[in-house]
Amino acid sequence: MDLDRSFGFLVHDVARLFARRFNQRALLFLGLTRAQCKVLGYLARNEGINQAGLADLLEIKPMTLVRQIDRMEEDGWIERRPDPGDRRARRLVLTEKARPILARILDLSNEVRAEAFAGLSEVEGRHLISLLGRVHANLSERVPSLADAEPSDLDEPHDHAALRVAVASADLSSVGGQR
Repeated sequence: MDLDRSFGFLVHDVARLFARRFNQRALLFLGLTRAQCKVLGYLARNEGINQAGLADLLEIKPMTLVRQIDRMEEDGWIERRPDPGDRRARRLVLTEKARPILARILDLSNEVRAEAFAGLSEVEGRHLISLLGRVHANLSERVPSLADAEPSDLDEPHDHAALRVAVASADLSSVGGQR
């Protein structure tokens, strides 16, 4: 198999290179890591969310996020506020320091995308995004889990495909791949 022509390899490697380039620029121009920019971006769209909810959106472990939130709170980017409905819970909000940087993060992302799309016409760039959007939609469809499968689906000896799908999806959910 030619890895240069493998869809999965190419998509993953493009994402890795894009992320690396963004991280280099974010550190240089903003003094933030890509992960911190991602936290700020998700928090801007979900302000008031709790840490567990944000970790779920970011698809990282809550303990990993706690350390990151601690550092970002110390640096004045994020604030933890009490949840009025649950005195044990904390809600995350952006500070006034963080708000102006959101536009700079978006500008930086646009610059890196323009660099990645160099040599493509505007039409080709839009077509690429459209095609990837369709692939994303295909893969985003929810795969039935073992818990969702009807017992009769799994009992039929000739329907091994349903069992394989259910078992594979159960395996993915145990490592955080299925949401």
